[in-house]
Amino acid sequence: MSAAVPAGPGGPTTLLVIAKEPLPGRVKTRLTPPYAPAEAALLAEAALTDTLRAVRAMPACRRVLVLDGRPGPWLPPGFEVLPQCAGGLDERLAAAFAACTGPALLVGMDTPQLTPGLLAPALGPAGWQGCDAWFGPAADGGFWALGLAEPWQPGLLRGVPMSTATTGAVQRRRLVAAGLRVRDLPELLDVDTAADALRVAEAAPGSRFAAAVERLGRRVPAPRDPVQEPSREPSWKPAPAPLSPGGGGRPCRRAN
Repeated sequence: MSAAVPAGPGGPTTLLVIAKEPLPGRVKTRLTPPYAPAEAALLAEAALTDTLRAVRAMPACRRVLVLDGRPGPWLPPGFEVLPQCAGGLDERLAAAFAACTGPALLVGMDTPQLTPGLLAPALGPAGWQGCDAWFGPAADGGFWALGLAEPWQPGLLRGVPMSTATTGAVQRRRLVAAGLRVRDLPELLDVDTAADALRVAEAAPGSRFAAAVERLGRRVPAPRDPVQEPSREPSWKPAPAPLSPGGGGRPCRRAN
């Protein structure tokens, strides 16, 4: 068993991790196939563990897991746990921020390559000087990190269409349109598909996620046979990847 990661120093920022309990059939469903549901859940648990360990090492005044489900042995000490509310992802993100006072920065569980260094610009002593928001774009068009100096403004998130190829662009425009001074973090790749898992594992050697990918074997989906219907356009489109886990929970308390 690896040594516990020491908690990072204090700071002005609340760090939020929005996640779903890693249960088979409820997480990382786009990894199946080629992974079985239980294997996809193991990868999700590894990704969540890496994320929580990284967040635990970062400077913060509070570290909060906003969870759909129940905590497990993967939860390290030093985290408060808040249940996710019901509603769409925009509502759940808004509610998570509304539970904070002072600057807050939120990440999901789909980027196990996260390191303290990636968020250092936002969490350093000058992180909020001349800055109202931090934005971390994802390669799939979403976003992996969002920070707000004044997080009790639910209108900054409610109504943003989530899990689309333009989610990130719409969310960033919403921040700018509100007059916020936005700074950007590096772009990261979310783990949504088996191909993503291989790329992220290569980008994060030594992580629990990379070890899990190696243990389960490097897999890619078998290619589909082309549909022989040259006169028709396909009627389906690949389902967009969620930024972060979702699900049921308690009703949101709408902030004014």
